[in-house]
Amino acid sequence: MVTSTRSRVLETISMLFVVIMIMILITKIGNVSADLGACPKCGSLEVPYPFSTDDSCGDPRYKIYCNNGNELQFMSAEGFKYKILSIDLSANKLIIQPPDLLVVDDTTTTCYSSDFSSQGLRLDERLPFNISTRNTVMLFNCSDNILRSPLNCSSNSFCRQIEDKVEACRGTLCCHFLKDSHMTSYMIRIRSGGCTAYTSVVDIRPQDPVDNWNYGIELQWLTPN
Repeated sequence: MVTSTRSRVLETISMLFVVIMIMILITKIGNVSADLGACPKCGSLEVPYPFSTDDSCGDPRYKIYCNNGNELQFMSAEGFKYKILSIDLSANKLIIQPPDLLVVDDTTTTCYSSDFSSQGLRLDERLPFNISTRNTVMLFNCSDNILRSPLNCSSNSFCRQIEDKVEACRGTLCCHFLKDSHMTSYMIRIRSGGCTAYTSVVDIRPQDPVDNWNYGIELQWLTPN
């Protein structure tokens, strides 16, 4: 009887030992996989997992680009690339730089965003990114048709506060809106017959000087499965 009880105890201890060893092995394999998946730096810039700058590293659904070894870029569904200003892994968010105004003849700045030919920013809906609801978008050089929309195109619109920063758009009809959950989270659209230029501020604080606003477009992503 004593021998039988001792045998069961030993069997239980052995099974627990095996389970613990398997869990340790799985943890180590996961850590090794994550280490192997991380891409090399882009110059001095870290490329944290799951982002991928090459087919041999990272998760291909989180594709970004290393430009000239000193700048990370995010590409829209239309192929336009935007400089990445920051990446917050803990919040699953990154901020990209709004497009510059289009310059013609190397000298003349227009009131058209440089991604106008792509009709602004459009994300690939098959990928795990979307535009967050913390963006206040300001549109410039708008047609009168925009006045039928629910956007704020009044004289106290935030866009009026930054006209001096976008001199080429000074005096044009401009509007602003908060990119909330009722709007598409995959597009900031500009076009002929609508508005032709835009910028964006993350988590806007209207009472702060405009030079202190956080200019950028915040994107968020789903955690890899």
